[in-house]
Amino acid sequence: MKIKVSLVEDEKEISEGLCFIINTDDRVKCIACYASAEEAIKGIENNIPDVVLVDIHLPKLSGIELITKLKPIYPSVMFLICTTFEDEENIFNALKAGASGYVLKKALGNKLIESIVDVYQGGSPMTSIIARKVVTSFQKQSPSKEIQILSEREKEILDFLAKGDRYKEIAEKLFLSVETVRTHIRNIYSKLQVNSRMEAINKAFNP
Repeated sequence: MKIKVSLVEDEKEISEGLCFIINTDDRVKCIACYASAEEAIKGIENNIPDVVLVDIHLPKLSGIELITKLKPIYPSVMFLICTTFEDEENIFNALKAGASGYVLKKALGNKLIESIVDVYQGGSPMTSIIARKVVTSFQKQSPSKEIQILSEREKEILDFLAKGDRYKEIAEKLFLSVETVRTHIRNIYSKLQVNSRMEAINKAFNP
């Protein structure tokens, strides 16, 4: 079954280009394009996707405000920011709102499909410069009380998640199977009462 993708992008040429690229791959399918957050709110209600690719700068409500409204209603839908903004305020506001990944348009290249598949499978795709800013920020913060409920192994895995490692990379570093890593991550999400990597990191490292 193909991963269903919706786009929220106000520039028509960019939207059409992204949709065209998505539909060239057998793993994914662009099911809707919205030019504003307001259109997306109405459209997604009747046509729920697996992944929503969202620009931050939109005509009225921003992409971040859109995610804030929709994530609580559709917790299983993954929101992936695709924008030109790389300042820390937008990055962290987007992640706090519920975005599971953050990629820059200028650095996307041929990584669009892989980013969509990655976020759908539980990853948090980020352009390298964004990932560095996120990791640097979390390293400066003290762990919250929330993290104390995790086992030592779970804390170790969460630390790797915060560094941007994929499940396979974590498994190799800890000499575990990928499925064992997935089980630990599911337990982390359950204990922290979150649904994504970024929600877990944000909750664990924000006192």
